Amino acid sequence: MATPSYARSLTCAAKRLRISPPNTSLNRPHTRNLQQQTLPSNIEEELSQLRLPRAVQATYVAPLKRQPTHGIPTCDLQLRSYSTRNLEVFTDFALRAAYYLNLPAAGAVPLPKITERWTVPRSVFVHKKSQENFERITLRRLIQIKDGHPETVSIWLAFLKKHQYYGVGMKANVWEHSGLDVVEDMEKEAERIEARLGETMALVGAREHEAGQPGRLRELLATQPFKAQWGAEAPMGANQDVPHAGERMERRVVREEG
Repeated sequence: MATPSYARSLTCAAKRLRISPPNTSLNRPHTRNLQQQTLPSNIEEELSQLRLPRAVQATYVAPLKRQPTHGIPTCDLQLRSYSTRNLEVFTDFALRAAYYLNLPAAGAVPLPKITERWTVPRSVFVHKKSQENFERITLRRLIQIKDGHPETVSIWLAFLKKHQYYGVGMKANVWEHSGLDVVEDMEKEAERIEARLGETMALVGAREHEAGQPGRLRELLATQPFKAQWGAEAPMGANQDVPHAGERMERRVVREEG
């Protein structure tokens, strides 16, 4: 049955005026926005009085630093990265590690940025003549260790290398200070190493001492390890004194008489 003309006119008028039908869903009661249950006052007071551990509290403050005694630099650590976030995180970690190792650290000092740019063709064929520019900025920070023992500085660098953050590079310059009797200290260190190695140290430089002894050289050439080094114990070797030398495969040639 066709719609009467008066009904059609009212419908068209409502569309022209952009009158939307009443929304009945707004009148329905909602149960989502319920009031949260409040805790008793005594429990809230106990929770507010709880103290976080010292290690957790330290993450919200600046890293602590030791005060240098003499101010003699022993290590310069340069951190590099393309990301500011990664660089700041690892710099903070390095300063905290230096504090717990009793190393006086200064920094982190921002160094000048390294800006690199490249201009390359955009593509081949249609876009061959158009060019595209690329830019890379390297951010740097400097941490200086003062009055640090060489062993402690090496432990600090090894710890940072073990827990190195991704996207961060390191470059370290280490200085060691000693007295005027450096030669005597080196000789004592060599004697200590020689005593620890024992007989193994006597084999170092044996060729120089035995160069003027032809008999000793012949004995060395005739030894079994020397022959084995040059292939005498190979499957096709000619040394018959090798273990299992008699078990080598022998090639037999059979000639047929015609």
